[in-house]
Amino acid sequence: MDRIIIRGGRRLEGRLPISGAKNAALTLMPCALLTDEPLVLRNLPRLADIDGFGHLLNQLGASTKIEGTRPEDFGRVMTIRAGRLTSTEAPYDIVRKMRASILVLGPTLAREGRARVSLPGGCAIGNRPIDLHLRALEAIGAELETEGGYVAARAPGGRLAGGRYRFPIVSVGATENVVMAAATARGTSVIENAAREPEIVDLCRCLIAMGARIEGVGTERLEIEGVDRLHGATYAVMPDRIEAGSYACAVAMTGGDLTLVGADADAMRATLGALAQAGVSVDEERDGVRIRSDGRLRPLELSTAPYPGFATDMQAQFMAMLCMAAGASVLEETIFENRYMHVPELARMGADIQVRGRTAVVRGVDRLLGAPVMATDLRASMSLILAGLVAEGETQVSRVYHLDRGYERLEEKLQAVGADIERVGDG
Repeated sequence: MDRIIIRGGRRLEGRLPISGAKNAALTLMPCALLTDEPLVLRNLPRLADIDGFGHLLNQLGASTKIEGTRPEDFGRVMTIRAGRLTSTEAPYDIVRKMRASILVLGPTLAREGRARVSLPGGCAIGNRPIDLHLRALEAIGAELETEGGYVAARAPGGRLAGGRYRFPIVSVGATENVVMAAATARGTSVIENAAREPEIVDLCRCLIAMGARIEGVGTERLEIEGVDRLHGATYAVMPDRIEAGSYACAVAMTGGDLTLVGADADAMRATLGALAQAGVSVDEERDGVRIRSDGRLRPLELSTAPYPGFATDMQAQFMAMLCMAAGASVLEETIFENRYMHVPELARMGADIQVRGRTAVVRGVDRLLGAPVMATDLRASMSLILAGLVAEGETQVSRVYHLDRGYERLEEKLQAVGADIERVGDG
């Protein structure tokens, strides 16, 4: 099993390309199930989760063709064609590896009038039930049963009717699922208290490019007028705001001057605002976002929240960064109840962090020390990489397959801007 070895203390400087967004790509790929024409997705990141979702689409009968497969290529192009679905079942052995697999439920049901999908897996960061997905789909006409670890869905008469649903709490995945399902319903669907994340906007724009009729894009109220059929399209995946924010934290901690090429400042306002409050220089430029820091950071008080609030996917990275701030910071995790699993590993490197329920108090320290640490989930993995970049001595991060789910060619990108980092195999 691979490990990443980091020798800290190097200044980061130069230009670092930001890849297509994992969370957006995994939402756009199932859109291909809604049409028998090709969906071409550009700027697709080279990630394990993308490959896994492609295998799931193949299981359902869709073909996938990838261009840009050379090692030096960023931004692959995938052509997905679901001319005829040969299966409506997403099996456990695929779905258990990736929570995003539940997103085939809505479009498969909409296309075929039935679907059977295993309950999902993914990172163990807390309880993430799919009850909101099911309630929303029921509201637009689905009949559902859950048994034996599977959800079986049926559309009476072979097509969803449309309807109205108000989410009791904001749910990104459930919003995505119901929007895809409603795009070809008989009637109009109104979704209230919908998630507003940039990835939702990206999904709606892709569906509109395929012929969907959606009003209220980017707001908490979406109105989807069902159409008889969708057609193929070519669409570019948005830049990854979480990857960009992660590398911005790296510059903030280590000092330096880094341009995040392709980063979308509008999609990461809360992250950039928090960095500025911490004393980091943030400049929006024509081709991305420039981050500059002298390594001297101010403490912060942050609470995660649905977009446009501070993203839960940036909490672990900011925790690592704030270990180097001059004073005590307070982080509150309001989205997931088990997202502090990186704290003991950061403590092994000398971090001073106390957790009380969903609140973590981070007291800045003079230095972190390199140590062997173990990744527990995707974003926790990145927090350990960040700590290693600034730590004295050598840090070894194991179980890096978590990183491969969400960060394209991480060590190559960091090497190119001055980090002393490499991947090694145990053998």
